[in-house]
Amino acid sequence: MMLPARLTSQVVLNPWRLRHHGTCYSNLPSLSSNYLKNQRKTAVSTHHTENSPQSWLLSPSTRHDATRKRLFSLSAAGIVNSAPAPMQPYLRLMRLDKPIGTWLLYLPCTWSIGLAADPGCLPHLGMLTLFGTGALLMRGAGCTINDMWDKDFDKKVARTATRPIAAGEITQMQALVFLGGQLSLALGVLLCLNYYSIALGAASLSLVVTYPLMKRITYWPQLVLGLTFNWGALLGWSAVIGSCEWSVCLPLYFSGVMWTLIYDTIYAHQDKDDDIRVGVKSTALRFQEQTKPWLSGFMVAMMSGLIVAGVNAEQTLPYYATLSTVAIHLTHQIYTLDINKPEDCWKKFVSNRNLGLLLFLGIVCGNLWKERRDTSLQND
Repeated sequence: MMLPARLTSQVVLNPWRLRHHGTCYSNLPSLSSNYLKNQRKTAVSTHHTENSPQSWLLSPSTRHDATRKRLFSLSAAGIVNSAPAPMQPYLRLMRLDKPIGTWLLYLPCTWSIGLAADPGCLPHLGMLTLFGTGALLMRGAGCTINDMWDKDFDKKVARTATRPIAAGEITQMQALVFLGGQLSLALGVLLCLNYYSIALGAASLSLVVTYPLMKRITYWPQLVLGLTFNWGALLGWSAVIGSCEWSVCLPLYFSGVMWTLIYDTIYAHQDKDDDIRVGVKSTALRFQEQTKPWLSGFMVAMMSGLIVAGVNAEQTLPYYATLSTVAIHLTHQIYTLDINKPEDCWKKFVSNRNLGLLLFLGIVCGNLWKERRDTSLQND
């Protein structure tokens, strides 16, 4: 029995409706159950492909066609996909659709701001907001510089071939103008701080510019990234206090660098085959099958630095309890890591955002605990 033309078009052209309301057509004997199953599988498969870490395998036109069919989302990727078409390449150039890098740049700032707060007080909300804005802008500027340096490399790697500069969506001159805009806005944020912090923040610009070159000359570009990404561990304290307390800031900065060596080495294992082919270096290629012992060493160094920073900042029980949880988290990351499975490397890499947030929570609770401790001492 033939279906009416209107009903046939609904079935063929609207598989999403079938997925959510498949029972609507259960009383039609001519519509086979196999057909319904296939339509549902197609819809689910499309949905998963669009949201998976491997979505970069799709061509830009295919990816854009697919995302236009999705409803508006408040996720970072959803916001970028919903922006006007001329803006989207620039938003993707600054990786606004992939906020994990912004989090990893921002979190050491929050640790430092939290440690610098007065005993019994919450961190300075204005500073947290200001540094969040700065992290978004500086991460975007760093990605723009990276893509300008790596245009020829990116074209040869499947994961990066669709980046706006490599794909020809943005020219080098357009990227340079966009970079100037981002750095100008970031400078505006920096000028809101005290003079000491302005000078300290400006000193990090050389690291931002030169980091993308390091993968060409050393197997330790992750170390340079760590020095760059954790500058906020120094800057956050100075923005609140007016200068650095080096007995706290340096151990905190050192711990952040060790943390970056852990998560970015894990990240680099996703690209090691392509890195060999195009001739760039990384700690993943340096460590190879000895990655886990190296990461374990970095973890011990990181935890040692956090303990020293906590002691010198007169932190309390909640902070050290959180450090125990952080150590368990890192141990699980390293022990269960499969360096030969890119999807597992990605999962472990992004889990570091939660680790950083957990440490920030421990710092805040430890600082609030100081008031209770001081009050009990006064009562005694």
